[in-house]
Amino acid sequence: MATEIQQNLEKKNAEYASSFKEGHLALPPAKKYAVVTCMDARIDPAAAYGISLGDAHVIRNAGGNARDAIRSLVISEQLLGTNEILLIKHTGCGMLTFKNEDAHAVVEKNLGAAGKQELAGLDFQPFPDLEKGVEDDVKYLKESKAIPDSVTISGWVYEVETGKVRKVV
Repeated sequence: MATEIQQNLEKKNAEYASSFKEGHLALPPAKKYAVVTCMDARIDPAAAYGISLGDAHVIRNAGGNARDAIRSLVISEQLLGTNEILLIKHTGCGMLTFKNEDAHAVVEKNLGAAGKQELAGLDFQPFPDLEKGVEDDVKYLKESKAIPDSVTISGWVYEVETGKVRKVV
């Protein structure tokens, strides 16, 4: 039996597909850039960042984390020709609210010893300061041997309260 979420997916996709006319778009992003941003459900990257279908790669993860995104960024650049990265974190991010120890304690409480063992040593990569988190991730990308010096990298904050972005670095 399909869940309500699955039923919604099927219904909304059928509506979308009935008027879909973008199947001709090329595999590489037309504007040759990638966005790393948070998976937060309050962010609509296409609308908030002005991304049309086919323009850019959008890589989403908890906190808009550069280290989590590196695999996708390398594929985006080396195999699909992007040459710019916009790293965009946001206000009110959950990654600002805990430390590694807190996350590991919750995992152990909820999943027991097996969950604790599987995630032992995992760095959840929280950050206590938003702007510093942006600066640190941009620095990581700029210093990475996997990202060519020719790639333009900038760091931004999206304000979930106003819908505005501001450049940090």
